Amino acid sequence: MSLIIRQMRMEDIEPIYHAFAEHQINKPMDYLRTCWEENQTGVRITWVAVEDDQPVGAVHLLVNSHYVGFSEEEIPEINDFNVIPPFRKRGIGHALMDAAEQFAIPRYGAVGIGVGLFGSYGSAQRLYAKRGYIPDGKGIAYRGESVEQGSTVKVDHDLALYLTKSG
Repeated sequence: MSLIIRQMRMEDIEPIYHAFAEHQINKPMDYLRTCWEENQTGVRITWVAVEDDQPVGAVHLLVNSHYVGFSEEEIPEINDFNVIPPFRKRGIGHALMDAAEQFAIPRYGAVGIGVGLFGSYGSAQRLYAKRGYIPDGKGIAYRGESVEQGSTVKVDHDLALYLTKSG
């Protein structure tokens, strides 16, 4: 088995859709087409992990983050990071993160990532800490906007702590 990390190609759209859907990772076809279009315009850069000609993971870099804390500082955001469950714990996630970091940090001086706050994000929280990511110091955010003290927010996939890593 040989692992290749490379930038997304148009012909990756359908295989990614089917591989992810088979493992209950919901990435609608329209979303993947939009990702491809954004790769063409430079808004997003997507790396795909391919093993034996099959996609097993992907990570995106949003050049202009939707999170206000990153967009104000022009920090690109690693976004929508997935490795198919049977391929986890084999270094594929690290290889995808390496690709995004090696692109972003020399160009922008830093890269950011958001991570959810409930239990299912535990392995991601640990991975990012081990890779040297630290909180950006702005507290938690909901749907990309800072949460003020005393606020009530829903604890769901839109509640995150944002982290950065510098060169």
